[in-house]
Amino acid sequence: MAKATKKATKKAAKATKKAAPKKAATKKAAPKKVAAAPKKKRKAPASFKTLLHPGEAIHAVVGDKPLMRSEAISKFWKYVNANGLKDPKDGRIIRPDAAFKRFMGDKPKMFTAIMGPFMKHLVNPDKK
Repeated sequence: MAKATKKATKKAAKATKKAAPKKAATKKAAPKKVAAAPKKKRKAPASFKTLLHPGEAIHAVVGDKPLMRSEAISKFWKYVNANGLKDPKDGRIIRPDAAFKRFMGDKPKMFTAIMGPFMKHLVNPDKK
Protein backbone atom coordinates (compact mmCIF):
# COMPACT_ATOMS: atom_id res chain seq x y z
CA MET A 1 0.00 0.00 0.00
CA ALA A 2 2.85 2.33 0.52
CA LYS A 3 3.36 2.40 -3.19
CA ALA A 4 -0.25 3.28 -3.78
CA THR A 5 -0.15 6.19 -1.36
CA LYS A 6 3.03 7.55 -2.93
CA LYS A 7 1.42 7.41 -6.36
CA ALA A 8 -1.70 9.09 -5.05
CA THR A 9 0.28 11.90 -3.45
CA LYS A 10 2.29 12.43 -6.65
CA LYS A 11 -0.90 12.61 -8.70
CA ALA A 12 -2.43 15.06 -6.26
CA ALA A 13 0.71 17.23 -6.37
CA LYS A 14 0.64 17.23 -10.17
CA ALA A 15 -3.05 18.15 -10.19
CA THR A 16 -2.47 21.12 -7.89
CA LYS A 17 0.44 22.28 -10.03
CA LYS A 18 -1.70 22.09 -13.13
CA ALA A 19 -4.57 23.88 -11.49
CA ALA A 20 -2.43 26.75 -10.28
CA PRO A 21 -3.03 29.83 -12.44
CA LYS A 22 -0.11 30.85 -14.61
CA LYS A 23 1.36 34.24 -14.23
CA ALA A 24 0.99 36.53 -17.20
CA ALA A 25 4.26 37.05 -19.00
CA THR A 26 5.55 40.49 -18.32
CA LYS A 27 6.93 42.31 -21.31
CA LYS A 28 10.13 44.17 -20.87
CA ALA A 29 10.23 47.59 -22.41
CA ALA A 30 12.34 47.53 -25.54
CA PRO A 31 15.37 49.77 -25.29
CA LYS A 32 14.85 53.02 -27.11
CA LYS A 33 16.64 53.17 -30.42
CA VAL A 34 19.12 55.95 -30.69
CA ALA A 35 18.89 57.73 -34.01
CA ALA A 36 21.91 56.83 -36.12
CA ALA A 37 24.13 59.70 -37.08
CA PRO A 38 23.55 60.69 -40.70
CA LYS A 39 26.20 59.30 -43.01
CA LYS A 40 28.61 61.84 -44.32
CA LYS A 41 29.10 62.01 -48.04
CA ARG A 42 32.51 60.87 -49.11
CA LYS A 43 34.58 63.69 -50.46
CA ALA A 44 36.80 63.29 -53.47
CA PRO A 45 40.50 63.81 -52.83
CA ALA A 46 41.78 67.27 -53.61
CA SER A 47 43.99 65.87 -56.37
CA PHE A 48 40.89 65.00 -58.41
CA LYS A 49 39.57 68.53 -58.11
CA THR A 50 42.67 70.37 -59.24
CA LEU A 51 42.58 71.97 -62.63
CA LEU A 52 45.14 70.54 -64.99
CA HIS A 53 46.41 72.24 -68.11
CA PRO A 54 46.47 70.02 -71.20
CA GLY A 55 49.71 69.90 -73.17
CA GLU A 56 49.88 70.73 -76.86
CA ALA A 57 49.85 67.05 -77.84
CA ILE A 58 46.32 66.54 -76.51
CA HIS A 59 44.72 69.90 -77.37
CA ALA A 60 42.83 68.31 -80.28
CA VAL A 61 41.35 65.67 -77.96
CA VAL A 62 40.35 67.66 -74.85
CA GLY A 63 40.65 71.31 -75.83
CA ASP A 64 42.98 73.95 -74.47
CA LYS A 65 41.15 75.07 -71.31
CA PRO A 66 42.20 73.81 -67.86
CA LEU A 67 40.03 70.94 -66.65
CA MET A 68 39.83 68.30 -63.93
CA ARG A 69 41.26 64.84 -64.47
CA SER A 70 37.84 63.20 -64.61
CA GLU A 71 36.68 65.67 -67.27
CA ALA A 72 39.79 64.98 -69.35
CA ILE A 73 39.18 61.22 -69.27
CA SER A 74 35.53 61.76 -70.16
CA LYS A 75 36.49 63.93 -73.14
CA PHE A 76 39.07 61.36 -74.18
CA TRP A 77 36.43 58.60 -74.41
CA LYS A 78 33.94 60.90 -76.16
CA TYR A 79 36.60 61.63 -78.79
CA VAL A 80 37.38 57.93 -79.22
CA ASN A 81 33.71 56.99 -79.64
CA ALA A 82 32.81 59.95 -81.85
CA ASN A 83 35.66 59.26 -84.29
CA GLY A 84 35.26 55.47 -84.32
CA LEU A 85 38.77 54.75 -83.07
CA LYS A 86 37.88 51.47 -81.35
CA ASP A 87 38.86 48.32 -83.20
CA PRO A 88 35.67 46.62 -84.47
CA LYS A 89 36.88 43.12 -83.53
CA ASP A 90 38.30 44.00 -80.12
CA GLY A 91 36.86 47.11 -78.50
CA ARG A 92 39.75 47.29 -76.03
CA ILE A 93 42.15 48.23 -78.80
CA ILE A 94 42.27 51.84 -79.98
CA ARG A 95 43.53 52.73 -83.44
CA PRO A 96 45.29 56.11 -83.52
CA ASP A 97 44.28 58.98 -85.76
CA ALA A 98 46.32 62.12 -86.44
CA ALA A 99 45.56 63.66 -83.02
CA PHE A 100 46.41 60.48 -81.13
CA LYS A 101 49.66 59.86 -82.99
CA ARG A 102 51.17 62.88 -81.22
CA PHE A 103 51.16 61.15 -77.84
CA MET A 104 50.42 57.50 -78.64
CA GLY A 105 52.49 56.60 -81.70
CA ASP A 106 51.43 54.89 -84.92
CA LYS A 107 50.54 51.40 -83.67
CA PRO A 108 47.13 50.42 -82.24
CA LYS A 109 47.28 49.89 -78.47
CA MET A 110 45.13 48.61 -75.65
CA PHE A 111 43.23 51.37 -73.86
CA THR A 112 45.12 50.63 -70.64
CA ALA A 113 48.42 51.37 -72.37
CA ILE A 114 47.16 54.70 -73.72
CA MET A 115 46.05 56.31 -70.48
CA GLY A 116 49.59 56.61 -69.08
CA PRO A 117 50.99 58.65 -71.97
CA PHE A 118 47.75 60.62 -72.15
CA MET A 119 47.90 61.60 -68.47
CA LYS A 120 51.52 62.73 -68.79
CA HIS A 121 50.30 65.56 -70.99
CA LEU A 122 48.00 66.93 -68.26
CA VAL A 123 50.17 69.35 -66.33
CA ASN A 124 49.51 70.71 -62.86
CA PRO A 125 50.70 74.35 -62.96
CA ASP A 126 51.26 74.41 -59.18
CA LYS A 127 53.80 71.57 -59.25
CA LYS A 128 56.98 72.19 -61.15
